[in-house]
Amino acid sequence: MSTQNIDIEKLKLQALQNRKDILETINAAGSGHPGGSLSAVEILLSLYSYKMNHKPDDPTWEDRDRLIVSKGHVSPVVYVTLANAGYFPKEELKTFRKFQSRLQGHVHTKVPGIEFNTGSLGHGLSVANGIGLGARMAKKNFNTYCLMGDGEIQEGSVWEAAMTSTHQKINNVCAIVDYNKVQENGPVSEIKGLEPLADKWKSFGWHVEEIIGHNFKQLIAALDKFDTVKDKPFVIIAHTIKGKGISFMEGEKGWHGKAPNDEQLQEALAELNS
Repeated sequence: MSTQNIDIEKLKLQALQNRKDILETINAAGSGHPGGSLSAVEILLSLYSYKMNHKPDDPTWEDRDRLIVSKGHVSPVVYVTLANAGYFPKEELKTFRKFQSRLQGHVHTKVPGIEFNTGSLGHGLSVANGIGLGARMAKKNFNTYCLMGDGEIQEGSVWEAAMTSTHQKINNVCAIVDYNKVQENGPVSEIKGLEPLADKWKSFGWHVEEIIGHNFKQLIAALDKFDTVKDKPFVIIAHTIKGKGISFMEGEKGWHGKAPNDEQLQEALAELNS
């Protein structure tokens, strides 16, 4: 899609709706991960509404772009984005985490549009590398995107994969770090600091774009830049806010994996509607 044809205001309205859907989905289940889901809303929308080549009515289309959600616990934002894109009926969101539902707590390939079961953190980039190398061998032109969490990239397996990307000159994979700076047990900087994060990726031979991850214009520009960089692997460091949009959730570790009760849900929806 051309940047001239993208309606930023429409994307903002859809982001607002997606936040409401995420909160209602988690509330109905009584469990889930709202903090990291809310921080990734604009990233997912930019991919599915602007950048990725995909067909909701043909989820296994051979030439589709792929998304590996390495931080697989943020399944609510993924399922909501897919449902609103037409991959499955939106009413099914009410079954999230229910017995025998295909909408599991961590993303699962039983759901149309999910490429790989993830949630055991630190493996997504390796999977994306494999898909990227496979595409090269098969002479396919699709791209693979990999969404990672900031706490997740404290793991050594991520940096082993990052070295592989450089060594194998994988230029059809775009890594995206949802840098919301809060992990399950507290601030990332206190548990195992990542800074200087951009310099780390650069030292591993990557091209780095550092942006505000809630700004659609910056997201779109960075995703478009990915198409022009072919001499090295590409990563977007997206600075975001955990629990974005809900004042009592923003930046709070307690909302990493806690469902809002009915009263909190109504408070949050009222804030989004104001």
